[in-house]
Amino acid sequence: MGFFEKAERRKAKLRLGISGSSGSGKTYSSLLIAYGITQDWAKIALIDTERGSGELYAGLGGYCVGQIDSPFTPQKYINAIKEAEEAGFEVVIIDSLSHAWSGEGGLLDMQDAATKASKTGNSYMAWRQITPLHNKLIDTILQSKSHIIVTTRAKTEYALSDDNGKKVPKKIGLAPIFRDGLEFEMTTFFEISQEHIITATKDRTGLFDNTNFKATKETGELLSDWLNSGKEVVTPPKPEKNPEQKPKKDDIGDYRSQLAELVKNSKGKITFDMVKETMERKFAIKKANDLNEDQFIALLEELTNEANS
Repeated sequence: MGFFEKAERRKAKLRLGISGSSGSGKTYSSLLIAYGITQDWAKIALIDTERGSGELYAGLGGYCVGQIDSPFTPQKYINAIKEAEEAGFEVVIIDSLSHAWSGEGGLLDMQDAATKASKTGNSYMAWRQITPLHNKLIDTILQSKSHIIVTTRAKTEYALSDDNGKKVPKKIGLAPIFRDGLEFEMTTFFEISQEHIITATKDRTGLFDNTNFKATKETGELLSDWLNSGKEVVTPPKPEKNPEQKPKKDDIGDYRSQLAELVKNSKGKITFDMVKETMERKFAIKKANDLNEDQFIALLEELTNEANS
């Protein structure tokens, strides 16, 4: 069909956000959902930024915990996610992502420091340094091989509404404490109340539309069924290299012939740099022969000495 092909939903990894105020049950809910997905506590890793609160629910099962302390730099989160992937954990819970934004040493602190360090004191220009760090963290979450559940602290968000001609504040939701737009990166985003009731503010699965519920392992099972109901993602194999296209390391006759031509046309002593430039430009000898830097330099020195002998 060319550039376009028929759309098919494929199996996917979960990207779930849960936002709530302190004590709303974000950690507990995340663990239950993670268990529903894996059916195995040993396959769950929790990245804890809450001074050990991630271990409060150890009685649920044998999940693993890794601690991040201040400064809460994005790179610490990235390293922890990658380590969890390499260890083979199926679900990674980040509890909470808000510290990477507003915690000590997080993105807001980094932006403030960059502003103060600049000659102009322009906070807008400082974001040019900090935004790539934010984007790298989000990309690591989105591209992870594991299912990812991120929790964020929440602040109550209000808007002014008209009440009999008077402007009065009206609660419109729990805004996650993180840079705007996090919700749109997730597969599903939950708000959780102090009564532990969850409302889906964004849901690509369609499983939680117009519902209010408490998280259970069955919530994770529902998500797992949806994630696995798509078509299997098949990574095409890399094309095999034709061994005939890659010269052997000791097969450098053509290079010596070219060097002989260089000697013939040269009116003076052949320098190492002349040999290096010729070999790199005309033959890309280092790349073609898969030589490391030391091997490449040794070969160039050999050819230089040979040319001047």
